[in-house]
Amino acid sequence: MTFRKDDSMKVLVVGANGQVGQHVVDQLHAAPNVTVRAMVRKEDQQKALLQRGIDAVCIDLEDDIANIKRAYQDIDAVIFTAGSGPNTGADKTVTIDLDGAVKTIEAARQAGVKRYVMVSSFDTTRKAIQAAPEGFKPYVIAKHFADDWLRRSGLDYTIVHPGRLTNDEGTNQVQIEETVDAGDISRGDVATVLVETVQNDHLIGREFQVIGGKTAIKDAVKTFKYSV
Repeated sequence: MTFRKDDSMKVLVVGANGQVGQHVVDQLHAAPNVTVRAMVRKEDQQKALLQRGIDAVCIDLEDDIANIKRAYQDIDAVIFTAGSGPNTGADKTVTIDLDGAVKTIEAARQAGVKRYVMVSSFDTTRKAIQAAPEGFKPYVIAKHFADDWLRRSGLDYTIVHPGRLTNDEGTNQVQIEETVDAGDISRGDVATVLVETVQNDHLIGREFQVIGGKTAIKDAVKTFKYSV
């Protein structure tokens, strides 16, 4: 069975069963010029996706790089949306949000997949680590080092720093800047930003913060300017 659309970009979504990841998979599956492969960690999740006609692989981020790399066959780009979730301890944060991310970056390098889009935290600077509440600090630290690993990887990366995530219905309007005041953004709108970002090469080597705003997502992504 083939899942690739003619002359399409094929995108691997890591963390495809997460709240943002599900939106990304649905949007890529519906897009005319993109094909999606969903990476999930449970067989029942894989089966449900396959039944919908969506290419899916069952691979755990706690596996080694060689096994993770199996998901990269015939892939043109990666969107990393995985996360350990708010109810896990610092150990899982390190295992998934840091080591899991690094392993997918290294798998991309080994597989020759250059384009990589990372969903990060809103602010992963050293200042943000110092200011983070104790319970949130391990997550910010993990994202700080995962982001830095990606910047140094040699991949064609983009790092997306979304504001506070909500389950509100998406508005398809955002504000994208290098730095913005903290604000909310729906998970659906974050997914749309990711789908647009992976298809816009002018964002390679860039990163930005994004919250809800007044500019259509497609326009905001295409017109984002990064200072030198």
